[in-house]
Amino acid sequence: MTRAPVRLRRTLAAFLGLSLGVLSGGLAAPTVSQAAPSSAPTPSTSITVNGTKPGLTFDGVGAISGGGGNSRLLVDYPEPQRSELLDYLYKPGYGASLQLLKLEIGGDTNSTDGAEPSHMHTAGTVDCNQGYEWWMAEQAKARNPRIKLAALSWGAPGWLGGGNFWSQDTIDYLMSWMDCADGHGLTIDYLGGWNERGYDKTWYRNLKAALVSHGYGATKVVAADSDWGVADAMAQDQAFKDAVDIVGVHYPCGYLDAYATCPSTPTAQRLGKPLWASENGSQDADTGAPAVARSINRGYLDGKMTAYFNWPVIAALYPNLFFSTDGMSVANQPWSGNYHIGKTTWVTAHTTQFTRPGWRYIDSAGGYLGGTRTNGSYVTLKSTNNTDYSTVIETMDATSAQTVSFSVTGGLSTGQVHVWDTDVKSDDSSRWFVHQQDVTPSGGKYTLTLQPGHLYTVTTTTGQGKGTAVSPARKALGLPYSDDFETRATTTSPKYFSDMNGAFQSVSCGGGRTGTCLRQMAPMSPIRWTEEPYNAPYTIMGDGTWSNYTVSADTMFEQAGTVELLGRVNQQGRNNNGLNAYHLRVSDTGAWSIDKSDTKWNFTTLASGTTGALGTGSWHTVAFTLEGSALTAVVDGVTVGSATDLGYTNGQAGLGVTGYVTEQFDDFALTPGTPTSHEGRVASGLAGKCAAADASGASGTPVRLWDCDGSVAQTWTWSNGTLTQGGKCLDVTGQGTVDGTAVILWDCTGGANQQWAPQPDGSLKGVQSGRCLDVPGGSTTNGTELVIWDCNGGANQRWTLP
Repeated sequence: MTRAPVRLRRTLAAFLGLSLGVLSGGLAAPTVSQAAPSSAPTPSTSITVNGTKPGLTFDGVGAISGGGGNSRLLVDYPEPQRSELLDYLYKPGYGASLQLLKLEIGGDTNSTDGAEPSHMHTAGTVDCNQGYEWWMAEQAKARNPRIKLAALSWGAPGWLGGGNFWSQDTIDYLMSWMDCADGHGLTIDYLGGWNERGYDKTWYRNLKAALVSHGYGATKVVAADSDWGVADAMAQDQAFKDAVDIVGVHYPCGYLDAYATCPSTPTAQRLGKPLWASENGSQDADTGAPAVARSINRGYLDGKMTAYFNWPVIAALYPNLFFSTDGMSVANQPWSGNYHIGKTTWVTAHTTQFTRPGWRYIDSAGGYLGGTRTNGSYVTLKSTNNTDYSTVIETMDATSAQTVSFSVTGGLSTGQVHVWDTDVKSDDSSRWFVHQQDVTPSGGKYTLTLQPGHLYTVTTTTGQGKGTAVSPARKALGLPYSDDFETRATTTSPKYFSDMNGAFQSVSCGGGRTGTCLRQMAPMSPIRWTEEPYNAPYTIMGDGTWSNYTVSADTMFEQAGTVELLGRVNQQGRNNNGLNAYHLRVSDTGAWSIDKSDTKWNFTTLASGTTGALGTGSWHTVAFTLEGSALTAVVDGVTVGSATDLGYTNGQAGLGVTGYVTEQFDDFALTPGTPTSHEGRVASGLAGKCAAADASGASGTPVRLWDCDGSVAQTWTWSNGTLTQGGKCLDVTGQGTVDGTAVILWDCTGGANQQWAPQPDGSLKGVQSGRCLDVPGGSTTNGTELVIWDCNGGANQRWTLP
């Protein structure tokens, strides 16, 4: 978007959100020694920054890699984009500058949007090179040697304790994982138990003892990564209290809301232990920024919490997964290198770039502006040098400008302070994390005017910065595509493959074949974190815009079982509780079927039969062709059956097994079918009316009903289940799924809210929502905005595609 230049310094000051004092060689804020003009607002808050009155020790702000495959695609990004993304996460003075990083201890089981591989798929066999979390931690440490590492399990291999997480087996398993970390040159500073699954007091006591006996006595134990009930148990059991160093609670500010209040409990505060928001966030990289801004401040003000972990660290996962835009940034196209640095990055930087763990809060310089929550909050921390300080102020809910007057005393610096500002309400990234001005206090005093919806940091420190790396444009992953698994990927997972359950690892081939193959490694159902009704290993890859193609692979049954090829994989249900996809399943007995699954794991068998037995220990080629509504199964070059279905028009490919068996795959290939790109108008079943977008073509433009006139605004391209105009996609706002959700133009992401499935009655069903493109009330008025609605077959839901 083109923006007019800012020509006057007073205009610039208003743009950045602070009042002007003296204009002399640049911007300067007024000090209290200057007479304010009569129109100036009355100061609403006085803040005394007294260095002799410290509060609790600050432990840091960080994020979580794991809890469900959310970092998976980052490792497959090309350079320089991969390093740019890592810099935006970890490099001091560049981006989020994270101070803490929590790693998932993989368990071969789905833990939200994917599965992290275990280092011990079976008892007695340790592989310290599984997965990508070691790589992530090493990259974080390389950029910020001061970053502290935490670790937590979401699930675990099923052999532990006969399926009981709270067992000595699990403690031994964790000690072997700690040994792996040590082998990677990583020190784990904090270790937890089982994510959001309560606690076992005896187990925690034994964990503490094991850490000491294995030489990891400096590692602090966190419990219980759930709710405040663990504090009550610690207060009543001294041995349990002694075993736990830190009380970690998830979502103390609420879940997926504004995070306006962040309380702990009196019992927790009386323990004398650090209290942490050990998981918070779960919000979009941009729209979640106001909640993060509130919660980092208010966690300390309301609950005396001294650390904050955002879930997740980055949305480096496919767009068809449920939490696909949550994190500091979004990186879901490793083949193009495209990424988006989220507003949450810069909201986080307002604390992390101006503080360090070990600093102390100054309680007398923290509170709510004007004593009212809706005005906003502020916290102040002082450095270990007892001179520098930083004050972070948020005005997320304020409705008007307000002033704050600072008075600095108690040995802290009364010299120049630097003011940084983010206009959190703005979608213009040039207004995020701006070094706004420098202020020279008079007698340790100065006054600032704050605008609503902003986040400010006032600091005596220097060295902050805003990264300048720019993302390349998005592009499709072209077909044909193949992977023979011979080219070594950065990790043991093949390039672009993201496991949803189980663990698919590159290993030496079996069955008499030389070279490297892909093997499903988990031999039994894990100790699970999610509770999806269909619990089976599968892995997905590729571009959600693919439509007509053949997916094929060589397969070898190590044991009796069933393998599957997946096609047109699109929307996954939350926590893997379903998947819109087609499955070609082939058994060692020769039984085969073409099945269709949905986002509740309802399966419909579209065709089935039996071919010659394939047996175990030998290789066979299986292929699945998806061409329009025709779905065809081929085994060893022979067509064994077919089915017809119009439900899913586009999506990724994948591999799977229908139980926890250790089968192998090789020579994975995707061959393009007939292109489906057509250009023209999208005509409504309401006579003479067409779908039209505003001529500007900007993201967010409503799509409306209008008299058909053949204009550019009514010219659409239909390709692979998407409708595009001027490079933008027909999009369901906010990934909404309820009746009446508006339909707009938006940047194409490959997400299921931009995928549409033509139905036999002429309606156009949204893949994510299951609702149809609709003209509300059957209106024929020009300008009527289109929405999604329950499919009913009416003329107002019938469309003729290009």
